This record gives sequence, structure tokens and C-alpha cells, in this order.
Amino acid sequence: MTYQTLLYYCYSPIANAEQFAADHLTFCKSLNLVGRIIVAEEGLNGTISGTKEACETYMNAIHADERFAKTEFKIDEVAEPSFIKMHCRYKEEIVYSGLRDTSIIDPNKKTGTYLEPTEFSEMLNRDDVVVLDVRSNYEHNLGRFKNAITLDIDNFRDFPDQIEALAQYKDKKIMTYCTGGIKCEKASALLLHHGFNDVYQLHGGIIKYGKEAGGKDFEGKCYVFDNRIAIDVNSVNPSIISVCYNCGTTSSKMINCANPECNEHITQCDDCGDKLQGCCSEVCTTNPRKREYDGTGYYVKVPQPVAQKLS
Repeated sequence: MTYQTLLYYCYSPIANAEQFAADHLTFCKSLNLVGRIIVAEEGLNGTISGTKEACETYMNAIHADERFAKTEFKIDEVAEPSFIKMHCRYKEEIVYSGLRDTSIIDPNKKTGTYLEPTEFSEMLNRDDVVVLDVRSNYEHNLGRFKNAITLDIDNFRDFPDQIEALAQYKDKKIMTYCTGGIKCEKASALLLHHGFNDVYQLHGGIIKYGKEAGGKDFEGKCYVFDNRIAIDVNSVNPSIISVCYNCGTTSSKMINCANPECNEHITQCDDCGDKLQGCCSEVCTTNPRKREYDGTGYYVKVPQPVAQKLS
């Protein structure tokens, strides 16, 4: 059996987005797809997985809808589906920015200039260029472009608070990048809004860069939001830059802490994973809700217990 994993997004207005999400979930389940899709009035953001035939049917259906005809899919061949369940949820944004006025960053009206992977590679080492990683700490700690500026943020919603610190680079060409391109659409739009004049973005993100430019000068692995957790993208000059959270030895294995009340994203070597049962600390090993560690560090989301109402 041949399986695929599709990564995609599309900024395109959706009327009655909440109902669309419910209907879209039914459609995906009819194809036996698994994955995670976010639907908002501004568009779609998804990673799904299934048989090659099911994925082709899904892509054809998306492209047949004029609202999403421009959608680009990043396709990976996988040995097994990259999720366990299918989720399609309605949210306010397909990438949460934390901005009260989201109208100032409409990617359909204004965003950074697209750079195709080969163009991005050619500009990487220029003196007048700043390469900006707009992803979260756990993502860029696992892998990033050589000499990239990284931000101390736990979620993309923290990005707007970093604009003032980035002002020192206003006289440079700013090249933004992220996993698949979706965060850069908003990040570059926000930079332009704040007076950065020469802003670019890696079209298709790290994933497309790996496929079309061999991942050259991307150091480490790329974090992905499915049960693969981390994937190789550099086939030209690969390296590992991440270290074990617990002992500091070189390791590219990313896990979620087995304590669901912690769920910290960390890099952990196999020895520490076995010793700590997939937890980030000794304290987390004592939690009564600790999940069983199977060596992968990937878990289906466990609902938090609902607090009982006081009578």
C-alpha cells in the first residue's frame, strides 16, 4: 500500500467557515484520510495523510473549488499514515497571530516577495541579506538555515512582539522562512506594515526547499506537525545541530514529554528517553497520568480532566 502526506494552505475567503469545517470533515472521513485541518474565514491550513488514491481525490476536489484553485500541495511519500485520527476544526485564524486587528495582515492584499528555493539559496550568504526564521523555539532548535536570525518565541502569536527588536535590520533585505510558507505570509505582511521595505519569503517553506534545492545549508532536521515529528530535508551538506535536553549529547530526536500536563517539545537522546520514560524530567515521571513511552515520543492528544463544579 502506498501512502502520502500532504502539507498545504490557502488564504482565500470562506463564507460560513464553521459549517464548511463540519462538511469538510465529513468529506475527509469519506476518503479515510487522517490529519489536521484548520478552517477560518481567511482560508485553509492542513496536513493530511492517506492512500495515494485518496490524496489524489482530495487534491482534485480542492483544486476544483475556485476559492482554492491556487493551492500548492507539498507531497511526501510515507510508509504509513502520518496521523491516527482526522480533525477539521474552525478557528479565528488559520495561523494565530495574536493581533486584535488582523486586517493589517491580509496576505491576499500585501505580503513579501516570493523567492523560489533556488533563488533563496543564491541569496542566503549575501552581506545585504538577513535570513529570518519565524518559527518557534522548539522548531529552530532542531534545525535552521545557516546564519539565520532566530526568535525567542514559544508560538507564532508572539511574533508581533518581536518587531521592535528586528528594527535594526530595516536597511537589509529580509528573507523569511518557515516550515511550509504559511507563517511567512503573515510575518512578511506584518514587517511591511511596520516599515520594512525589502521583505521576501521562501515560497513553499523548508519542505519545498528540500525537494527543489536539496536542502542546501539547512542545518539539522525540520520539525513537522504529525507523528513523524522530524524529517530530513538536506541531501547536499547535512548536519545535526540539536542536542539532548537532558544530557547535552548530539541528538536529532524530537519528542513530547510523556507527562500530558507538561507535553514539552524537547530533543532527547534514546538513553535519556529510556531512563526518563520519555519525560523531560524526573518530576514528570511521577505524574499519575504519564503516557506510556513507546520510543517515538508522539502521542494522541489526551483531553485534560474537567474540573468538577462546586455544589
